[in-house]
Amino acid sequence: MYYVTMTDNCMSGWGMAEGKKNKLVLICENMKEAMIVERNANNRNEMTYVNIRSTKPYYDSDRYLTQFKTKEDYPKWYTENAF
Repeated sequence: MYYVTMTDNCMSGWGMAEGKKNKLVLICENMKEAMIVERNANNRNEMTYVNIRSTKPYYDSDRYLTQFKTKEDYPKWYTENAF
């Protein structure tokens, strides 16, 4: 299992993430899938600090709203050249 992590600058600082950075973590079944998600994230201007990890990330809840999502939640992210 792999995790593609990113900071969503558009959703940071308001709503559920008021006063925090919004970290989006997309869970991937394998490295090939993670690389597709990473490329899609890098093609979006609002996503920064995009990384692939093999260990589950932890972010301090005082500073970050962390959202873990899967292919079922956001299928487009897992499609090559979706963004």
